[in-house]
Amino acid sequence: MKPIVLVHGFWVTPRSWENWVAHYEAKGHKVIAPAYPGFEVEVEALNADPAPILEVTVPRIIAHLEEQIRALPEAPIIMGHSAGGAFTQILLDHGYGAAGVALNSAPTEGVRVVPLSQVKSTFPVLKSPANRHKAVPLNLEQWTYAFTNTFTAQESRALYERYAIPANGGILWGSVLANFQPGHQDTWVDYHNDDRAPLLFVSGSEDHIMPPEIQRSNHRHYKSDTITEIREYEGYAHLLPAQRGWERIADEVLDWALRHAR
Repeated sequence: MKPIVLVHGFWVTPRSWENWVAHYEAKGHKVIAPAYPGFEVEVEALNADPAPILEVTVPRIIAHLEEQIRALPEAPIIMGHSAGGAFTQILLDHGYGAAGVALNSAPTEGVRVVPLSQVKSTFPVLKSPANRHKAVPLNLEQWTYAFTNTFTAQESRALYERYAIPANGGILWGSVLANFQPGHQDTWVDYHNDDRAPLLFVSGSEDHIMPPEIQRSNHRHYKSDTITEIREYEGYAHLLPAQRGWERIADEVLDWALRHAR
């Protein structure tokens, strides 16, 4: 059976994939959810000492993920959430993976759509250029707006306490500036690459931080002949992998990936 690689996003760690790891392992798949370099410790440790968060860069993350994928016995299904969705696109563009799924994906370079809800969600970081040199946390209210706006208050608090860590302000600022700087930046992909594996975008209709408009724009940027599709799930927020009913989505996107895997 195809191995599966699950790539986490910002403000969380691989722990955010815990349900999907168990779900896919129960189906017989080998599943890995690699941490970013330095994120191998627990959530509680990163909240107590966020120094590793400040040290990470997109090139280091990609290089680390590629190393993990090369160690697998065959090309895996790669699934990424949020920033992990952008990293999934980069990995596919670099020739890795049999198929890819980008869930509520952060945009790759060239996607200029900036919905107001995204501005509000990322304002804790982008409100000050000084945050480029900081690990910036979200408080519970900010987390609820950006990640869990369709969850109950109890669910949101529990997930905040279990998953939330600060995010690297420099990477977030870099993603904003990428569209205004000359040359290829860290999240560049070749939208005309006919050799990359099939890619499915998945969007939650109620996502505030990476709304459907971003997924649709990112999808439209691809001009290659290889398969690139998009689906939207009604009623789902950004933290889709932890929202009630996630099992159906996990099964449907895996079925799509296995059917289209090269």
